[in-house]
Amino acid sequence: MPSLMLKRASANVLENGVVVGRIFVTPAAPQHRQWMWASGHNGEIRRAAYGYEATREAAMAAFAKSWRRE
Repeated sequence: MPSLMLKRASANVLENGVVVGRIFVTPAAPQHRQWMWASGHNGEIRRAAYGYEATREAAMAAFAKSWRRE
């Protein structure tokens, strides 16, 4: 299974060097869940999803769980 990588200083999530999503803090999110994650940035519409989490680590885990669903 290919690994997902979140580059430090970047909000982009990469899979095999291709941007497949983003994880970032957004002031528009619920106050206790300001880390937003979104997938599907490479045109994988069937895998597109998003959500909000309390921490960066939780956002990374939620992204990975969503992305790995087939």
